[in-house]
Amino acid sequence: MQYSYKPKGVCSRGISFEIVDGKVRNIQFAGGCSGNTQGVAALADGMTAEEVIAKLSGIRCGFKGTSCPDQLAKAVKEATE
Repeated sequence: MQYSYKPKGVCSRGISFEIVDGKVRNIQFAGGCSGNTQGVAALADGMTAEEVIAKLSGIRCGFKGTSCPDQLAKAVKEATE
């Protein structure tokens, strides 16, 4: 199933992904720091939803209280609840 999420507090304007058999796939960020978001998407692709949430939750970007990886974790958590 395809999910879309509007991140809050980061440069990225949108996150889309699928969860197939409990694994997060086809992660795409709209906007944000291109190299960083592509890297996060590539590393998280194929992880279980639980792994993405555990590994990426709480990561901060500079002085911000969140980051694109943290927002991906929030999106996945919301999609699995």
